[in-house]
Amino acid sequence: MDASRDGAGTPIIELEGVVKSFGPVSVLKGVDLKAYPGKVTALVGDNGAGKSTLIKGLAGVQPYDDGVVRFDGEPVNLHTPRDASRLGIEVVYQDLALCDNLDIVQNMFLGREETEFGTFDEGRMERDASDTLRSLSVRTVKSVRQKVSSLSGGQRQTVAIARAVLKKARLVILDEPTAALGVAQTEQVLHLVQRLAEQGVAVIIISHNLADVFEVADYISVLYLGQMVASLDADQTTRDDVVGYITGAKTPQGASA
Repeated sequence: MDASRDGAGTPIIELEGVVKSFGPVSVLKGVDLKAYPGKVTALVGDNGAGKSTLIKGLAGVQPYDDGVVRFDGEPVNLHTPRDASRLGIEVVYQDLALCDNLDIVQNMFLGREETEFGTFDEGRMERDASDTLRSLSVRTVKSVRQKVSSLSGGQRQTVAIARAVLKKARLVILDEPTAALGVAQTEQVLHLVQRLAEQGVAVIIISHNLADVFEVADYISVLYLGQMVASLDADQTTRDDVVGYITGAKTPQGASA
């Protein structure tokens, strides 16, 4: 059952027939995907389904070989990470890419520090970092001057997501954001995902944890061996259906039984 997405508006990002191969190995085989402002789209699939390759294409890290990418309804080219960042596409990878020896403010502004009269404007950066965390209802961080090395896994994930928000991201892609987190920290991160969507950001979350998926996702897209076999409304499907598509036990949508 897909997914006309009545009432969802125009997709922020729309992939149509994207293809990616590495030598003779075809990894993405004409994949379609949409993500909408203010909505969470879960991208699920078994290992080797093509999820990482799909996301790296969106990030401009490994450009697609063929297919159409539209942003706000307009065709775009994502040849480099700068192309993606310029549009407001931010990816929070599993390793988070944070510097342990720096504090929260320094991590959030790393590589794009605010300056005044040739020196870093520490006061402005501290205020902006605090305001961003407050806008996401983050209350678990004692001080924005804490070293990242002192933070828990959930707090680190929070800083990485807040950094994307600070960059005025319009599409945030989260790669396994709750992997290796405990129950309380997982709930904290999932709440943050919901807050992102409430602010009008389009969110794509990659996860193997279907409980997390059903807690936050509006839509679920399933990749199987490089093909998008289902695009589902989360509230109109079941865990068993999703598992069936992930494992290949269910017939792809639109295919004859």
